[in-house]
Amino acid sequence: MARKKSNVNREYKDRLFKFLFGSPSRRSWALDLYNAMNGSHYADENALVFTTIEDVVYMGMKNDVSFLIDSTMCFLEQQSTYNRNMPARFFAYSGMIYAKLMNESPDFDPYALDLQRLPDPMFVCLCNAPNWREERKTLRLSDAFGKNSRKRLELLVDVVNINYGRNKELLEACPPLKDYSFFVSRVRYYLKRGMTLEQAVDASLNDMSNDAVIKPALLANQAEVKRMCLLEYDEEKTLRGRYEKGKSDGIKKGIKIGEAKGREEGREEGLEKGLSWLANFVKSGVLTIGQASSQAGMTESEFAAKTGLKL
Repeated sequence: MARKKSNVNREYKDRLFKFLFGSPSRRSWALDLYNAMNGSHYADENALVFTTIEDVVYMGMKNDVSFLIDSTMCFLEQQSTYNRNMPARFFAYSGMIYAKLMNESPDFDPYALDLQRLPDPMFVCLCNAPNWREERKTLRLSDAFGKNSRKRLELLVDVVNINYGRNKELLEACPPLKDYSFFVSRVRYYLKRGMTLEQAVDASLNDMSNDAVIKPALLANQAEVKRMCLLEYDEEKTLRGRYEKGKSDGIKKGIKIGEAKGREEGREEGLEKGLSWLANFVKSGVLTIGQASSQAGMTESEFAAKTGLKL
């Protein structure tokens, strides 16, 4: 396998989720989120120690938020697309963070005869993909390996839907997360109605209750919030661009194959390619199965039968 060139993203900018839940000045919000996810009642915010990767970005990757509390190392990522590769990303992040912890801990001796204890890992992806309908899902690192490797290494990621109106119990238990979910939902609402992102952010802030916990922080850093939102919506636009390119590539390939093999044979192979791309975007949460089947000119049941997806 050819080795890809390593990209170090030196211009990496923080995202809104990290701005809100990964800042030492807002440590209490991270603690609120941890308590809400675990049903715990930690009150001392100073017991939470951030371990987020700040100065090492490998292959363009940098984790959102991670912290140590009691005997748990919590890893949090927020994603606006449903991504099945989250376990592999958490695997990379956790390796760097645990290595740093072991190297800097005076009590950890990897050559000691007695078992050296490590903090329990907790991997959570908070997902607000617009078309993702499931409340929760568990992703496994072992699914990325061959069958012979699946019992040798495992990492489980809890993917939690934080779109506004989903997982209400979690959002009610963590007011900052509920406010964040509401804000994102309003920005998307106004973008769909033709506003610029700057206008959408301003309108969304105006829609927020004055009692919203995160509102003062957003207002005090309004220009920065707009920049962070722009970064995140550029990511969504890039993914949409990949979908359009994939659809176009499928059509072009069908034409080329048609020239070589005959019109009907080429059309069928081109259709298979196009359906494969559409199915991938359903799996990643970019499209619903209804939208994908409409693009393919099929009913949902026909599309599901052709692609192996479940209705």
